[in-house]
Amino acid sequence: MLSMISEIPYFGEHTQITILCSSCGWKHTDFIPSDGEKPGFSSIIVDSYEKTVARVVRSSSCTIRIPELDLEVSPGGSSTGFVTNIEGVINRFENAINTAVRGDEGGEIADIAEQLLEKLNLAKAGLSEISIELLDPRGRSQIIHQEAQSRELSASEEESLQIGPEVPVFEVG
Repeated sequence: MLSMISEIPYFGEHTQITILCSSCGWKHTDFIPSDGEKPGFSSIIVDSYEKTVARVVRSSSCTIRIPELDLEVSPGGSSTGFVTNIEGVINRFENAINTAVRGDEGGEIADIAEQLLEKLNLAKAGLSEISIELLDPRGRSQIIHQEAQSRELSASEEESLQIGPEVPVFEVG
């Protein structure tokens, strides 16, 4: 287990924890803020190329949405945290769409995937407007930009979200 305490500008002090298994290669990374955890929502309207560099801190319990394209990534059993920017988040959606297309034997989703990829590319170039939303029931995720909006999650929002993985405790035997 590795841990590192650092300061992320405008996010505050946090602890990054990474757990690695040298035998099987399993890895889990997460972020824990020092100021406590409140279920949180953070969003930004990406309407210019300049906003694609906004920093994103995403914990393993965070759901990411692009409502205009009806895209959502919910935390699963192997979800990990990461620090990136808006462009990196869009790239992750593009990679997921491309993976789905490769697994689409009958070619049923190719047209929809092509349209989504085109809209994501336009957004990255600042030529189309989309929203990026982070919904984190553990309150460990945030978009760091002067135009980002943050608030606490409502009770109904919090109830509808997956929590993500529970980090196992290992014993040395």
